[in-house]
Amino acid sequence: MSIADRWLLPDGVEETLPAQAACLEGLRRELLDLYRSWGYDLVIPPLVEYLESLLIGAGNDLALQTFKLTDQSTGRLMGVRADMTPQVARIDAHTLNREGPARLCYAGDVLHTKPTSLTASRSAMQVGVELFGHDGVASDIEVILLMLDTLTLTGCEQVHLDLGHVAIYRTLAEMAGLDDGQEMELFDIYQRKSVPELAEFLNANLAGSPLKEKFITLSDLSGGDDVLVKAKAELAPVSEALAEAIDDLMVIAAAIREQRPDVTLYFDLGELRGYHYHTGPVFSAYMPTVGHSIASGGRYDHIGEVFGRARAATGFSTDLASLIKIKQQAPSVSAPLVFAPADGDASLQREVAHLRKQGVRVVAGLSGQTVTADEMGCTQQLTLQDGRWEICGL
Repeated sequence: MSIADRWLLPDGVEETLPAQAACLEGLRRELLDLYRSWGYDLVIPPLVEYLESLLIGAGNDLALQTFKLTDQSTGRLMGVRADMTPQVARIDAHTLNREGPARLCYAGDVLHTKPTSLTASRSAMQVGVELFGHDGVASDIEVILLMLDTLTLTGCEQVHLDLGHVAIYRTLAEMAGLDDGQEMELFDIYQRKSVPELAEFLNANLAGSPLKEKFITLSDLSGGDDVLVKAKAELAPVSEALAEAIDDLMVIAAAIREQRPDVTLYFDLGELRGYHYHTGPVFSAYMPTVGHSIASGGRYDHIGEVFGRARAATGFSTDLASLIKIKQQAPSVSAPLVFAPADGDASLQREVAHLRKQGVRVVAGLSGQTVTADEMGCTQQLTLQDGRWEICGL
């Protein structure tokens, strides 16, 4: 690489400059304070772990997104985390080993081998919460409401909440007796929402099954309130598991409408995002001005089983850097910067120390510097007046 190219960063890897860094750090603190007010304890997992721990229960998608390296001490494969949720599940199941519900939150860097969308970065700051030890819809509702509060604090408007439930498809697939290959083929068809391929698959594999029509119905269950009404009428009678999943969505939707009437609800029961990972309700938040989800989550029970404790779990996460871009659509006012002259006067040093303790940003001049206070971005300066150092305009 030539000297002229040494400043280049890898594609999808970004640096954060002062103005954006200050905004990002400020929002990070606000969000962690928000989560703390709900009773969530902060944890800070390591950036790298042994690969077996990082990829537990997450499916092949996360494996493809994880950078891998060899631990020179043991020869074992390690990974740079691409998602912090498995790490937090390990902490809950093994390290903390608490009884009853446990609420944990986190904020940290993750690294992806490939961007998740055309505009996404490969180096993101993931922030989110996980609630362990409760398998009822009350915990799903709490996590969704906290996700919506996160977006409100960020300044997101006209939020649309997409609700689904992966247990509906999983139950139908089990009842139909599909083998692993068939289930994955059908899963892929639903992901691509290809109606002609769905009909072709069902004719080839479930031609005489009464469940054929139920799979066709599932592909059409997306939209407003009528989706749950139709699901209740056509899918709920098939099995108790399906009825429970649909009832869960109805309870969740009612709670969100009551507490967040400003949020638009959308239902997509054929949405199988995170199918290999999630076990129950799944949810994603969208904005009209953003072409991808801005936050997402869902239930993922029993992920801690491999760490010695099978725990019910639900949570959500989002990319703090993406939220900053939304937040910056509104003009922000940075704190003024005060210039202190290069003066060894003891009273000046005391005043500078006092102002900094009060939260005032003070930059000290250096002897021999030729750059002016204005060029340094200062809007005020300390001036000696009647024996006292006072803040004055430039």
